[in-house]
This record gives sequence, C-alpha cells and structure tokens, in this order.
Amino acid sequence: MDIIKLLEKCELCPRRCKVNRLKGETGYCNAGKNIKAAKAMLHMWEEPCISGQRGSGAVFFSNCSMACVFCQNFGISQKHSGKEMSVEDLADVFIKLQERGANNIDLVSPTHYVPQIIEALQLAKSNGLSVPVIYNSNGYENIETLKYLKGYIDVYLPDIKYFSSAYSTKYSKTPDYFKYASEAVIEMFKQVGSPVLEGGLIKKGLIIRHLLLPGLLSESKKILDWISQNLPKSIYISLMSQYVPMYDAHKYPEINKRVSQKSYEWLVDYSISIGLENGYTQDCNSAQTAYTPDFNNKGI
Repeated sequence: MDIIKLLEKCELCPRRCKVNRLKGETGYCNAGKNIKAAKAMLHMWEEPCISGQRGSGAVFFSNCSMACVFCQNFGISQKHSGKEMSVEDLADVFIKLQERGANNIDLVSPTHYVPQIIEALQLAKSNGLSVPVIYNSNGYENIETLKYLKGYIDVYLPDIKYFSSAYSTKYSKTPDYFKYASEAVIEMFKQVGSPVLEGGLIKKGLIIRHLLLPGLLSESKKILDWISQNLPKSIYISLMSQYVPMYDAHKYPEINKRVSQKSYEWLVDYSISIGLENGYTQDCNSAQTAYTPDFNNKGI
C-alpha cells in the first residue's frame, strides 16, 4: 500500500475530516500535503530516560488535532507557524540529529503527518538511523493509524489529559477525548510493552504523561485509577506539575493559575498508594515559560 494515499481522504485522527490533503484541502488541524515543522533540537527537558546527558532529538511538528486553551506550544499548534519540508528533508533531519549525539528521535505532535513520517523513517533507516524512535503525542489517536506505525516506533509517549468529556470539551474542544486516548494507550502498550532501559536510557516501551491542571485533582485521580485497572503496574507514569497558564487560559479564571504544591504532592502520593510506583515526578519550579522552546525553524 502507498501510505501517502491516506492523505486523499484524511482520517488519521479521530476527527476524520475526510479532506483530500493531496489536493491542498485542510481539515481541523490545518495540516496539508507537506510536512510542516518548527524546530529540531537536542532537547534536554524531557524525562531523564529520554533526554539523558546528550539530549533527545526532538522534532516539533506544526498544527494539532486538538485546541487546548492553555497550550504552551500554541504558536505552532494553533497559530500554525513553521516551515514546510519534504520526506527527504525530514529523513535528513533525523540523521543529522543522530550525528549530533541524540539519544533518540522524538516526534512531537506527529499524528497528522504519520504517512510522511513513516516514509521518512524508512529512508533514514536505510541511511543508517539506528537510535530509538519516540512517538510523543496528545493521546487523541485512531487505533487504525497507530497500527500503521507498528515496527517503526520504539517508545510511545502519550498524554492522557482528561477523563471526563465536560473538561475535554471545555478546555480542548474534544468531547470524545478519553474514549480515544484510552483505546490508543492500550494499543500502544500492545505494540511496545513496559519500558526497557539500558544505561538509564529508554530503548522500548510506553510512558504515559499526565499534566495536573488547577482544580482538577479528582480528574487526575480517575485517570490514575483507570491506568491502574487496565495496565500492568510495571508501566511508567510521568506526573507533570509544569502547567503554566498560556495562550487563552486567561479566559478561564479557574485555570488561570499554577498548580499548588499541596495538590501535586497529594497526586504523587495517591499514585504510589495504588501501586503506580514507576516513572517520574517534577519539581513545581518546572512551571516556567523558560522551558518552552523558541520555535524559530532552527534545525529544519
């Protein structure tokens, strides 16, 4: 199958816009025929097993299937900045990141470019790409799309942002978020299993991220309960306290603030109490805009 033909009637994400991107049509995410990205860098601020000492080879793709009002990457996710590139260009970016010492290739917000990414990975691997490939996504995925990635992705790094449709609708305009995110995480686990680390660096496996939002501690608890009940305790959870109100968060006073230290510590303790002991926590001082990359098309 010519996987690029998937763009003729795009259903890569759960929105299933069915637009013909090969003819220049765009759907909800605004992605077109060509790959668009805004930065490629050695990223030092991912989880320790991803960044390590040399950094993760992060490629930040433009556009997004969601519309989070607090998105820290809103300039590329919702304002659509970035630079168009070919499959060959992307393959070259992967190789150059590896040559610079990247521990892995970190595909950030890749869903809407899966067909092109697969072709780029095929080309890059034929030219010597050998580091693990990470699929770093918002969790809003179609299982059919994920199945195309089997064998190409070594590490899945999805978010589970919300449990209830009320919050996913209000803050991300995605009413069916948890249905798809939960099904996607199960498929990801089937493909790569629990994390396998060598020398402190992840080589294969699933790490689930969850960002605590202000006032939504009960929502986070439900997500952790679901993980505990549906996945083995060996799974890794990355509990993030780094929320900073950005973009349109000021329009929602209840989330226009940082997460309290007390709430975050409670969530960490709860995670441990239900047997989710593997993974990572953050210092609440990580809630700073300084950790948001400058999306200046460098490295693209």
